[in-house]
Formats: sequence, structure tokens, C-alpha cells
Amino acid sequence: MSSSKSSQPDYVTLVSGDGFEFVIPRSTACVSGTIRRMLDPSSRFSEAISGRCVLENISGVVLEKVCEYFCYNEKNKHQAHVPDMDIPPELCLELLMAADYLDT
Repeated sequence: MSSSKSSQPDYVTLVSGDGFEFVIPRSTACVSGTIRRMLDPSSRFSEAISGRCVLENISGVVLEKVCEYFCYNEKNKHQAHVPDMDIPPELCLELLMAADYLDT
């Protein structure tokens, strides 16, 4: 690990408003502009130090799908033809609101 990243853990924890926790790679979570800014070491946010982002306005079910998208995006970012993710219709509105909030 390089000295510039020594204070940054490789994984971060995203916590939903209802208490579910998801541990994902930092680089994967930083697909989100909001999370990237929260984790920026030059910021004064506690999340940058703890590596733990509490997202009070996102439910566990929605955050699970968001994390799935982050991982799907990371896995397929250099692919030309990527199939669509399976998204349950009942989550569409909440996922759109979460994507807007997370700047994704």
C-alpha cells in the first residue's frame, strides 16, 4: 500500500437508514459522486476518517441494489456491450431518488 493511501482503508461500509451494512471496495463505492466526496481525505467529514457512510434516507433493500449496481458497474466498466441489470419495478422510483442523491 502506498504512503498516500495508508490512512484510507481499501473497503468502506455503507449503512442504510434501517441499519443494514454493506462492505464494498472503496473504488467501487466511489462511483457515487456523493460518497466520493464524503470519503475524500482532504474533506473534514467523519466518513473520510472512519470509512463508514450512513445513508439515513436510503432503505436497506434499495441500498443493497445500489451496491449491486456499483459492483456491476466496476465489473463491466471496460465492456462495450453490457446487458441491463435486473431491477424490480417496485424499486424503480426509490432507486431513481437514491441515484439522484448519490450523484450516480
